[in-house]
Order: sequence, then structure tokens, then C-alpha cells
Amino acid sequence: MTARQKIFWLRQATLFGLCLPVLYLAWRWVFDELGPRPVVDATHITGDWAVTFLLLSLALTPARSIFDWMMVIQIRRRIGVAAALYALLHFLIYVIDQKWNLIVVVTEIVKRFYLTIGFTALLALVALAITSTDGWQKRLRRNWKRLHWLIYPTAVLALLHFFIQSKVNVGEATMAAGLFTWLMIWRLMPERLRTRFLGLALLAVGATLATLVFEVAWYGLVNHVDPMRILAANIDPDLAPRPALKVLAASVAVIVLVAARHLLKVANRLWTKRYSQSTIPTS
Repeated sequence: MTARQKIFWLRQATLFGLCLPVLYLAWRWVFDELGPRPVVDATHITGDWAVTFLLLSLALTPARSIFDWMMVIQIRRRIGVAAALYALLHFLIYVIDQKWNLIVVVTEIVKRFYLTIGFTALLALVALAITSTDGWQKRLRRNWKRLHWLIYPTAVLALLHFFIQSKVNVGEATMAAGLFTWLMIWRLMPERLRTRFLGLALLAVGATLATLVFEVAWYGLVNHVDPMRILAANIDPDLAPRPALKVLAASVAVIVLVAARHLLKVANRLWTKRYSQSTIPTS
């Protein structure tokens, strides 16, 4: 299979995977499997997937560097556009929940801070999706990169919206913030450390501690929960896995995959050397 064919099938598989969540949501909606508040549940589900695809699009640059997967860059644009589309669907379902009363929608966006920042993030994502094409890249030239730097503050706004919307249970929002921190720390690290085990180990520690800080700070400042209770919960096996442990597990998984890739390379070199020695005459 040629490189062009591999890219083609990778793009098709990505498109199929990106469509699965909304197809499954539609299936549950049609067959009344979304519970007593289907519109509210659908709003939350689409918002969760928008954040997931946003983080995934940001994760492809580290994946290309760490695992030397050059082809993953071919699907970054699709995943980023999918994040914008799911965010747009998230907003559309909210409008449906308001009985299409746009005056109420605008009023709520202005009055409620978490809706204001969520709508701002949506506008930014849509703008980035529209200008992600090759044509816009040529038109904007150097300004294209400057514009697309907005993805980082947009992600922060989306995560803050996620936190506030989650209210009491911010476990998923905390984990998402921890993973975003991992991605940001990786970008800020010296290049020589980004693909080394030491750098990845430091990333694991830093992102895990940051996730713990996010959880303690949110519950302490917003819900007025004693920080010691949150710390105790993180070491209680009955309450596992906590967001910090999930981020740590994801970080360790990256290290394990890198190690496995290195071992496969060594094994392949040894096998190739042995095969060459056994088949090529020495005389």
C-alpha cells in the first residue's frame, strides 16, 4: 500500500470515527434511551465530545513527535473541525431546549457567565474551523498561524465552561484540564526532552500534580470543601480512580507505548542483522 493510499484510508477511518458519537446519540434519541431529560442529556453529551475532540486535535502534534507518526497530521484538521461541529450541535440543542426563543437564548448568554464564555469559545472554534482550509491559509499567510494560536485560549474557555456547567461533580472537567495541562507542558518543554523518558516522566508528574491542584482549588474555592477531604479522597481506594489518577494512567501509558516502540525497533534491528548473517555468504 502506497503512502497516498494509507493517508486516504486513515482519513476515511477518522471520518467514520468522528461520526460515531453523533450517530449513537441519534440512535438513543430515536429509541428513547436518553432518560427522562433527553434534551439536557444530549446537550451534555455533545459538549463532552466537543472537548474530547478539541483535546485530541491538540494531542496529534505530540503524537507525531513522540511516536514519529507523521501521518497523524493528515487528520488533525478533520478532528479540529469535528470539535467545532460538536460544539455547534451542543449550542443548537440548547437552543432547542429553549423552544427556539432566540431572545431568551441571547438574554441567558448575556446574564450567565458560563454561557458567555461557552458561546465565546464556540465562536472561536467556528472561526478556526472555517479558516482551516488551504485557501484561507494562503489568503492569511503569516496571519494564519497567529489566528490559529487562538486554539489555546479557546480551549481554556471551553474547559472553564465545562467546569462551571458540571456544577458539583467536576471529575470529567478536572481530568480534561489535567490532560490539557500535559499537552501545554509538552509544548513548553525544551525540544530535547519532549521525546525522552526523563521528559515524559516529568510530564506525568507535572500533569498529575496540576490535576490534583485543579480539583482541590475548585472544590475549595467554589464549593467550600475542606482541601484535606479532597486530598484524602484521592488516596481512598474506594473512591478510585480520581481525575489525577486517570491523568497519571494516561501519562504512564504514553511512556509504556514509547518503550514498546523502542523495544520493537531494537528487536527488528536484531532480527534483520541475524537474517542478513544467515543468508549472505561470509566468503
